[in-house]
Amino acid sequence: MSRKRRAPQQELIPNVEDPEPPLRQMVGKRRQAGSAEDPVILPSSPIQSEEHRKGTAITSLGSQSAIPAIAVLPEKLPSQLEGLTAKGVMLLQHKRRLLTNSPSQFQQLDELSEPESSNHGLLKNALDATLVFAQEEAGTAVCISSTGLLLTCSHCVATSPSSLSLSQPTWLLFSSGQTVRAITIHWDPHRDLALLQIVAAQLPPSHPPLLSRRPVFSFSFPAVPVVTSEPSKAANLLCIGHPGSEDLEVGRRGVATGYDVLHVSEGKFRGYAPGQDEQDNSEIGALMHDCWTYWGHSGAPLVGRGTRNGRGVGNDGVGRLVGLHSSWDEETGMRRGVGGEAVRGFLREVAPGVLEG
Repeated sequence: MSRKRRAPQQELIPNVEDPEPPLRQMVGKRRQAGSAEDPVILPSSPIQSEEHRKGTAITSLGSQSAIPAIAVLPEKLPSQLEGLTAKGVMLLQHKRRLLTNSPSQFQQLDELSEPESSNHGLLKNALDATLVFAQEEAGTAVCISSTGLLLTCSHCVATSPSSLSLSQPTWLLFSSGQTVRAITIHWDPHRDLALLQIVAAQLPPSHPPLLSRRPVFSFSFPAVPVVTSEPSKAANLLCIGHPGSEDLEVGRRGVATGYDVLHVSEGKFRGYAPGQDEQDNSEIGALMHDCWTYWGHSGAPLVGRGTRNGRGVGNDGVGRLVGLHSSWDEETGMRRGVGGEAVRGFLREVAPGVLEG
């Protein structure tokens, strides 16, 4: 069977001299970054956890307790950011402008979930907890702890051990436009999962500026809880992802898709691929779903949607993380992802407190 992973996609870069690119021209990035103004003291050198099955180790950056307090990033970011080129900084700013000035993702959510329903607040929390990579390639992540732990696919961070740099910061944007800087603390290519820790962040939207020259702020980020068991077959799902800006289906480069920075789509949980180990997502995701996705959706949270009237198949677990979109089956068109069993297995090894919470 011909199978294809949703590889992270290179983003179209708007004209540097154009201060207000078209609002629907989606741009973005994926990996590299940090701010010279807020140096981060990193833990000791990377260690290898040999607990992982089939001899595939989880690459880790020491204990979470070694991560320093989250620094405050200025509302107006400097023109130079560690790990980003000038165009990279421009892409981050452009994407932030789109998220804050044209927040169509919230309109999409209202169309898929009645604003007055009991489920809407849980689904909005999932949208609030979703992040987009702001660097060279499109990708998506989701916050799973109010302390700033982010979950994404391992191939959104690095496609091989040789290309993995745990000391290299990553820039991301919450759906609100809040910019954060994170570092990768655990990377598991067998499950296709990576855990990042936010180490610096802008203040939440609408929060008044801090007056201190060295501001201190106690951050609490929107976070999505992980499901404790697998959903029912045909349970309703929402996928919140970051479709790439370049159309890869027209046969020539440079054609914009016109997609929004974040897109909310609906579909159903279709179970797991017969005979595939749910923990092994290294070639293609074991979970099956039929939510709409595009290149750049890798790492997008799949959350329980429930039903409009609060009853029906899959109403349990509304707003909880069922899995991450990761790939697709080119022959059947079925979307694939990393399921809850793999997510829970990964977190039990590297961050058990998230599940206990």
